[in-house]
Amino acid sequence: MILAGGCQCGRIRYRVEVDELDAYLCHCRMCQRATGGFAAALKQVKRGAITWAREPDRYRSSPIAQRGFCAACGTPLTYEGDGSEGLDLTVGSFDEAGRLTPVEHSGVESIHEAWLHTASLPRSRTDANPRIVQKWKDAGADLPD
Repeated sequence: MILAGGCQCGRIRYRVEVDELDAYLCHCRMCQRATGGFAAALKQVKRGAITWAREPDRYRSSPIAQRGFCAACGTPLTYEGDGSEGLDLTVGSFDEAGRLTPVEHSGVESIHEAWLHTASLPRSRTDANPRIVQKWKDAGADLPD
């Protein structure tokens, strides 16, 4: 199946052919720092299966890998290990990220357990927050998806 995605501002877009909808969470410190999150949600794909409308900007994040991102909006897009036939796309960059399913935890030496078990926390919708809704209205814009 073909999935599409890209950065927040739309400058960088991709299409990728995948066989499965499996993804994983990487908890290593490099991924935490690169994404600013407690983990990086990633989908491994074959390099030859991805078509970029525009190549991402890249940053050599370690001696063994580089990361693709959008220099305009800052969206993290890839983890690209040197010499690998595949690369990892960030789950959040997929247009239909909810189709992907986590099947594994990686880099667990740096895992933050408290952030994994959040189902019992209170939940709220963005469109139910009057302060945020008003900010969007004042900006003359619609709430994002």
